[in-house]
Amino acid sequence: MAREKYQTLTEQMFYILLCLEVECCGVDIMKMVSDLTGGRVVIGAGTLYTLLDNFQKEKFIAETKVENRKKSYLITNLGKELLEKEYKRLQTLTADYEQMRKGNSL
Repeated sequence: MAREKYQTLTEQMFYILLCLEVECCGVDIMKMVSDLTGGRVVIGAGTLYTLLDNFQKEKFIAETKVENRKKSYLITNLGKELLEKEYKRLQTLTADYEQMRKGNSL
C-alpha cells in the first residue's frame, strides 16, 4: 500500500510550515529554521524552493506578495491542519517511547 504523500513530514517540511505562521520569504525561512534549531536543521535553497512550490500547489501555503524576485508566503488553514497533525503524531511517538523506557510495555 502506498504511503499518502504528506502522511508524515520531514524535519525541513515541518519547520518551513512552522515558520510560515508569520509571513516571510525564503531567506527569512532559512535563517529562522537555523536559529530555531541552533543550526541542527539547515535547509538549502534548492530544497526550500522545491518544497515551497509543492506546498503552494497543495494549498498548504499561499503567496502573499512579490517584490522583484522576492516572494513572501503564509501558511493556510489547510497547512495549519497538516502541521498540527504532524505535531500530534510526534507527541504520540514521544509518549510511546516514554512508556517503553519506563518498562510499561504492553
